[in-house]
Amino acid sequence: MYHHLFGPVPSRRLGISLGVDLVPRKVCSLDCVYCEVGRTNRLTLDRREYVRLDRVKQELTHYFSHNPDPDYITFSGSGEPTLNTCIKEVLTFIKQKRPKIPVAVLTNGTLLHDPQVREALMAADVVLPSLDAATEPVFKKINRPHGDLTLDAHLAGLMTFRKMFKGRFRLEVFILPGYNDHEDELKALKKVIHELHPECIQLNTLDRPGTVTDLKGASFEELQRIAQYLDPGAAEIIAAAPKRKQVAAYRQDMEAAIMETIARRPCTLDDLSTILGLHVSEINKYLDVMTAENKIISVHQNRGVFYQIPE
Repeated sequence: MYHHLFGPVPSRRLGISLGVDLVPRKVCSLDCVYCEVGRTNRLTLDRREYVRLDRVKQELTHYFSHNPDPDYITFSGSGEPTLNTCIKEVLTFIKQKRPKIPVAVLTNGTLLHDPQVREALMAADVVLPSLDAATEPVFKKINRPHGDLTLDAHLAGLMTFRKMFKGRFRLEVFILPGYNDHEDELKALKKVIHELHPECIQLNTLDRPGTVTDLKGASFEELQRIAQYLDPGAAEIIAAAPKRKQVAAYRQDMEAAIMETIARRPCTLDDLSTILGLHVSEINKYLDVMTAENKIISVHQNRGVFYQIPE
């Protein structure tokens, strides 16, 4: 079992993607209400070697020697990858060992105001930062940032990075009804997006429970309306979760193992990760599909969100 790699997973955005996780769960600069990985237990802006560089290199070397190449290698996982000061070295190592595999960085973008972070990502092929809010009150409400992090710094970092980066710059906007779907916020978002001029805008919404109860995802019709408003030429709705089954990396045996485990007793995401020996981000991909197909349901209890077979 790898400790810092996961997958390849059936990604809705990147096909067959090998994940590289550079921080422990859950170290992040944000504590977003919708995060399916769970609440942030270490809310920080402190960059350090959270995961040792030599161990990540060892796992990558072993993976490359024993597995076919994935479509992408993606920095994502348990928290914010740019908090790890070794991200540049890991990216350089991948490019040396597998120069033909494109590397993507999924980031919340909040550290792009730091010149060292911007410079570290220059060798990436795709950088996909998030932008869920364009006004300070909504930023604090939906993203719940570290106390020293402001929206102005976040936006300034995005703007500076966009001007410097020569690779593919995509933007993810997570639409959450009651938080950032009202007219004033969408108008502000549209203005910022126009200035950033991303290659595309990927609209996403809630598949499963976040960290706050009673959240609901936007309907496909709502996402269509928002896509047309923000930029009909560049905005796209990320494919529905069941379409992950069309990706070659989707493993029916993995879905069956999750189903068999939940059938014995309801489990949290952490329970499934421990029992099956899989990274939480990998399990999440399957839970999205199984929830959308009504094979499992989620129930909030004192210890967290439990997944179980419908009665």
